[in-house]
Amino acid sequence: MSDFAIGLCGIGAMFVLMILRMPVGMAMLAVGYFGTVILNGTRSANALLLTETFSSASNYSLTVIPLFVLMGNIASAAGFSSRLYEAAFAWVGWLRGGLASASIVGCAAFSAVSGSSVATAVTIGRVALPEMKRFGYSDALSTGAVAAGGTLGFLIPPSTGFVIYAILTEESIGQLFMAGILPGLLLTAFFMGAIAFVTLRNPGAGPRGEFVPFEERFKALLRAMPLLLVIVVSIGGIYLGIFTPVEAAGVGAGMVALMAGISGNMNREQAVKAVSDTVRTTAMLYLIIIGASVLNPFLALTELPATLGETMTAAGFGPYGLLFLIVLAYLALGMFMDGLAMLVVTIPIFFPIVTAAGFDPIWFGVIAVIVIEMGMITPPVGLNVFVVKSVAEDVSMGTIFRGVLPFWFAMAACLLVIVVFPQIALLIPQAMFR
Repeated sequence: MSDFAIGLCGIGAMFVLMILRMPVGMAMLAVGYFGTVILNGTRSANALLLTETFSSASNYSLTVIPLFVLMGNIASAAGFSSRLYEAAFAWVGWLRGGLASASIVGCAAFSAVSGSSVATAVTIGRVALPEMKRFGYSDALSTGAVAAGGTLGFLIPPSTGFVIYAILTEESIGQLFMAGILPGLLLTAFFMGAIAFVTLRNPGAGPRGEFVPFEERFKALLRAMPLLLVIVVSIGGIYLGIFTPVEAAGVGAGMVALMAGISGNMNREQAVKAVSDTVRTTAMLYLIIIGASVLNPFLALTELPATLGETMTAAGFGPYGLLFLIVLAYLALGMFMDGLAMLVVTIPIFFPIVTAAGFDPIWFGVIAVIVIEMGMITPPVGLNVFVVKSVAEDVSMGTIFRGVLPFWFAMAACLLVIVVFPQIALLIPQAMFR
């Protein structure tokens, strides 16, 4: 059997292990280790396992993950996230479909302290869904808005997707964070446009909320100001070159913890839960990164990425034809794979093809993250749909998937705009490092 055939068998085995419910990181690690045993022997495989595990776990840049995750968990436990939704509700809740738009804005704001789509969907969903039910919103629109809004946690910095992409491609985490800002705001606007479209066709799906006087609006904004200040300090500090991403994460986590302590909004039990949730999430992400670090050298030995790249290039599709094929592959994988799993499995294969085609690696990182976001609300897996289902237990899966459909098309439209106008993603990073 050729090395290339062994590589294909390894990828197939990895998918089988995932279907059998093996954790993604362990599936990649097992395939990478035993594949290397077959190709280079046990001694080489053992050395690879030891060195890659140590180098991944001791990577200073990865410190950004537990710090930003901790920041989001503390903000949620202390109730700061609900203040973001209340402020958004005060400003846009009186519009038709306004509560759904407030959910989108709340998700966008919380994404800037969370970095996780699941955490964003759960946190805002718990606050927003009961309010939308109280005002008579359709189950499809309310759950669809929360599920789609949650995906912003994977795009708006600090994004765990960008951190892992940066580690896999050796690109700058800071530049990727900055690249996600304008696309994140654009996608937020597209989501709100989707809500306007749905409520225009069916006004009963999203009736207007109560009108809030301007004085109360500013009071709500003032209550949310401490967390907004954390967002401005951490993200603005990266842009101005005051902080590295790791330092910004540390400053942000410290500020949120200090505010929670001073306000008294978080008791000891909540603090312990926030820390334990952070440890679990971090362990899961580190296992995925370690698994990818062991899998990638095996794939390199089989020359699978290089061979696939040469085959796609020789097919004569052109740069944008190759990009279209890659997007289609992501959409197909998104039907049954977790977003992070897609990222770590595909980037080692697609990244050389993309760079050889002349595309900017920072720009492609944004494209990859948006397409993976689309997978988070695509059936039959649609991770964010299952997350929202856990919050809205009385709503059927079919209703939620029907509700996310307008938002899926909004994401596709946003993706097309960023492909046609790449400067939307590149403007801030280029200005930052000019």
